[in-house]
Amino acid sequence: MQQILQQAQKMQQQLAAAQQELAEAEVTGTAGGGLVTAVVSGGGELKSLSIDPKVVDPDDVETLSDLVVAAVRDANRAAQELAAQKMGPLASGMGGMDELGGLGGLLG
Repeated sequence: MQQILQQAQKMQQQLAAAQQELAEAEVTGTAGGGLVTAVVSGGGELKSLSIDPKVVDPDDVETLSDLVVAAVRDANRAAQELAAQKMGPLASGMGGMDELGGLGGLLG
């Protein structure tokens, strides 16, 4: 039982470290062949947005809006993939703990 509790504590520490790493990570998404670039944190927070002046047309604001949305979506998709890479092994480990007596609940 002590060994299982130590494993649970170790997993909790690994989870906290992975969450911290995600919070500090930044990923980039682009649209329009790089005309619009969005940078988000690993947690999905928009950090910056770059717009190439070539795409700014006062008579076609809708296209610019679409490109901004597409770039942010692309960046958020990249952030979700990063989170899956960082958290995936830990999540499967917690599932294994549940099979060993439902101790996964002790982790959260």
